[in-house]
Amino acid sequence: MYIRCCRIRTQQKTIAIYGKLDCAFNNAGIDLVVTPLHEQAIEDFDKILSVNARGLFLCMKYEIQQMLTQGVGAIVNNSSTNGLVALPGISPYVASKHAVMGLTRTAALDYAKQGMQINAVNPGSIATDLMARSADQIGITFDDLGSMVPIGRIGQATEVAQAVVFLCSDAAS
Repeated sequence: MYIRCCRIRTQQKTIAIYGKLDCAFNNAGIDLVVTPLHEQAIEDFDKILSVNARGLFLCMKYEIQQMLTQGVGAIVNNSSTNGLVALPGISPYVASKHAVMGLTRTAALDYAKQGMQINAVNPGSIATDLMARSADQIGITFDDLGSMVPIGRIGQATEVAQAVVFLCSDAAS
């Protein structure tokens, strides 16, 4: 069964109702502040890392504990192309998504032999409210953003969802 929120009570309730946790999609991300590193507020850095990296760590910690008791499970973490490369002006966000990739890669190696599949998706620009606010902050539109992407448009959340569903399926084994 899928857990949208990784709070321990929610997970316990899910297990009580369904008896197991087959897969989880950890989608942590908050607005970023576009500004050079030396102008970034420490509070913004802490907040972004707390949600994007620590929040994901906590979700994985409890998901993995349950999946270990079952001997099987799939976890998919939502990272970003910024977890693989960098863009100027968003250093806290880039650092947090690199942390997501480090957690994902390490956990994938740690738990593969225990029957768990742990992966990440790394979408680029996706048409979400968060992306709209970020684009607005730097004074561009979705169309402007789409023109910067190799396929000529920004992605849709349903496209990411299809990848996540596949990675949670037996076909991805």
